[in-house]
Amino acid sequence: MDRFFETCVGFVVLIVAGSFFYFAYFCSAKNISSGYILSASFDKIDGISIGSDVKIGGVKVGNVNKITLSPETYLVTIEMHLNETVRIPRDTAAAITSEGLLGGKFISLTPGGDDVMLKTGESLIHTQGSINLETLIGKMMFSSETK
Repeated sequence: MDRFFETCVGFVVLIVAGSFFYFAYFCSAKNISSGYILSASFDKIDGISIGSDVKIGGVKVGNVNKITLSPETYLVTIEMHLNETVRIPRDTAAAITSEGLLGGKFISLTPGGDDVMLKTGESLIHTQGSINLETLIGKMMFSSETK
């Protein structure tokens, strides 16, 4: 009788695990297929990796898809996958921002006022790279002038 109960519990666990993987696979496939791709080049991307969020006004509208380094300019190009429902004006600015003092980093988009919207494959021109908090604190501590 004990083995029957253990076998039933094992089957329930396998069904729940299978359901989880099925749900995760089809939800991720849905998110990847819908939307469009934009790119932006930055001088520094500290804290950004593939899968990092792309947000407008604190609302997630996409994620980082690909990161490449240009051997000529040493600029880092980030490819972003954005939701198809969000249209971005041509003069939109992209900045790498921190979620808080110790939080992770994400790409913050600030839409401009242009009537022309970016299409898939186009690039954002106005960018601001990552700001290193440790460097700012060091500059503030050691740059005080003595009279």
